[in-house]
Parts: sequence; structure tokens; C-alpha cells
Amino acid sequence: MFGSLGIHNYRLYASGQIISLVGVWMQRVAQDWLVLELTNGSPVALGIAASLQFLPVLLLSMWGGVLADRMDKRKLLLWLESALGICALALGLLDVTGVVELWHVYVLCFLLGCFSAVETPVRQSFVVEMVGRESLTNAVALNSMMFNLARIIGPAIAGVTIVAIGTGWVFLANAISFVGVVMGVWLMRTHELMRSEPVPREKGQLLSGLRYVKHRPDLLTVMLLVFFIATFGMNFYMTLAIMARNVFKGDADAYGLLSTLIAFGTLAGATWAARRKTPRLTVFIGSGVVFGALEIVSGLMPTMLLTGLMMIPVGIAMMTFNTTANATIQLAVEPEMRGRVMGIYMLVFLGGNPVGGPLMGWLGEINGRAPIVIGGAVSMLVTITAWIILMRRGDIAKPRLRRKKKQKPVELSPAELQPSDR
Repeated sequence: MFGSLGIHNYRLYASGQIISLVGVWMQRVAQDWLVLELTNGSPVALGIAASLQFLPVLLLSMWGGVLADRMDKRKLLLWLESALGICALALGLLDVTGVVELWHVYVLCFLLGCFSAVETPVRQSFVVEMVGRESLTNAVALNSMMFNLARIIGPAIAGVTIVAIGTGWVFLANAISFVGVVMGVWLMRTHELMRSEPVPREKGQLLSGLRYVKHRPDLLTVMLLVFFIATFGMNFYMTLAIMARNVFKGDADAYGLLSTLIAFGTLAGATWAARRKTPRLTVFIGSGVVFGALEIVSGLMPTMLLTGLMMIPVGIAMMTFNTTANATIQLAVEPEMRGRVMGIYMLVFLGGNPVGGPLMGWLGEINGRAPIVIGGAVSMLVTITAWIILMRRGDIAKPRLRRKKKQKPVELSPAELQPSDR
């Protein structure tokens, strides 16, 4: 399960990443709560902040993939992680000094989104250079485990810290946490990296990545499902805050508790994924259907405790879906296209948030439970539809979905055999 940690460079990367991810999750909770405090609990304002943070994904994620194919990924990560830390520092100083306004949060959400949109495909495609193809599936799963372990620790710390000393100090703590990941990347043994040859700068490289995915039905199927489920079903950064504050009348620690419980589920899902050697389409499709059904049930729970307990299986299904999709994409592409394909993947994974964020915020204004219930219904319906289409088309997905019955060999008489068969 932890095989990739035996690789020196990945071990450095992981040790810095876990520190930084705890800070990122602390900031995510604090940022959402700060917006709600500045707007007297407006779900629409929260949706706008989310949209501004994810809008740059539409504009920059594919260009981030192009840069990943063209340039030294390690050096790019050093600059990008430093820039993300500076954004957290700026928001923390504004908040601690008491001068923060809503437009400050909006501007920094947008800047944070710009750097994240470029950093994510670079970081995703850098994993294979640290561990190689044979350890890629394990490393992807371990990345998810770190992400979700931080998702447990970060919101819990943030909820208590916000109540005790306010949101500003949470942002400053996140800024300091970026020192860990920057140092981890800086100290790597560059001669041990399994780098692919940089792609020469040419015109049309962005379009060539799109054409590559267009002509790969396996990649296209995965990406379409990821887009719909991520856009409408995985808005927990916003929907849980709305449920905690507006439905159950809780405080920041209630939001932190819900976020922590779903993180327990996603950590369990990532742990299971680390044990699997290869991704399977049946697991990918099945987890999408189960995720949608469980999300509907969680949105209908009458108490916060029951909602929180339902978040655990929801998290398991969600992370099973995500890790299977990520591993499928990374293992299916050629090295010279990996950066661009991962840029497209991050576009479909995060790019729907500028649409889904305001829409779910509007639904939250009408009914606090509606975003989770409707998001689950859309996820389940889209996945079932895709499953039916794949079955009817009989394309590459069908053999994985249905086992063919073994047929007895037909014995031919010597007279029936062709000369070549003899």
C-alpha cells in the first residue's frame, strides 16, 4: 500500500505535501466562513466566491498542461507553490488587521484560482516522473490518501481555531504551511527523476491535446462523467456550509465536523484504491451510481448527526470514483501528451464550478437541502445513462461490464480443415 514512499523524491514530496494540504483545508473552511460572516450568511455570495476561485480553470488549466509538457515541472512547481502561499499570506494580513472586505476575498479567490489552475496539471503530471509508470497507480492513491487525511485534520483544526481566535490566523497558518511543500520539491535529487523529453514549442499544441482526447472514446467517457458529477454532485465545500449554518443553525465547528466526517469516508476510499493494481471500469461506473444515491439520502436526513454519519459512505463512493478516474487517465496516455491531457482532465473536474457554484447557491436560497439532493440525483442519472449507452454501443467498455460465457471449442473433421489449419 505504501510502496511509493520507498522512493526518495516521492517521500520528500509527500512529507511537504501533507503539511501544505492541512493548511489548504484550513483555509478552505475559513474562507467559506469569512464570506458568510461578511454577507450575513448569503449562499449566493458563497457561490460567487467559489466561482471566482474556479473560473480560471476554464481559462488556464489546459495552458498549464501545455507548460507541463514544454518545461521543467519541478521548477514550475517551486514558483507556483510559492505564489499560492503569498495569496494566503495577503488574505491573512487583511483579515487579522481588520480591514478585510468582501471584494478583497473575491480578488484573492480569483488570484488563487489562477495559480491553482496552472499548478494542478503540472503537479499531477509530475507524479510519474518521481515514481515511474509501474508505481503510478499506487502514487495516485497515496496522493488521495494524503489529500483526505489533511481533509480530516484541516477542517477540524480550522473549526476550533475560527471560534477561538478568528479566521485571519488560519490564513496565516496556511501561508506558513507552503514552506513544507516548497522545501520538499527543492531538496529532490534531480538525477533520480524519470523525466520525459520536453515537447518543443509549436503552434497548435493546445488543440492537439483536445483532438487527442476527442479520438479516444475511453478518455472521453471518463471525462464526461467526471464533468457532470464534479459540477453538480461534489459541491460539498459550499453545500455543507449551507447545511451547517442555514438548515441546522450550527456554528463554524459544526461545518468543520461535517467536513471531517466526509473526509473519513474519502480517506477510506483512497486506502482501498491504494490496494488495487489497475483501475476497472465497473468500479468507476458503479461508484458513480452509489455516490449519487447516497448523496440524495444524506440530504434528506432530519438531523445534523445523521447527515454527518451519511457523509462517511458518501466520501467512500466519491473517492473511489475520483481515484479510479485519475488512474485511468494517467495510465492511458503517452508521456508526451500527459500534461495536456491532465490539463483537460482538471478542466472538466473543476471547470464546471463557475456554473455549479451559483446554481447550487441559488437552490440553497430556496431550500438548504436542495443542492445536495439535486446534485445526487443528477450524478446518479448521468452515470446510469452513460452505463446504458456503453452497453448498447458495445464499444471498449462493454467487455469489462459483461463477462462473456465460455464457448466449447468446435471440433472440425480433417475434411473441413483448410490447408493452413493442417
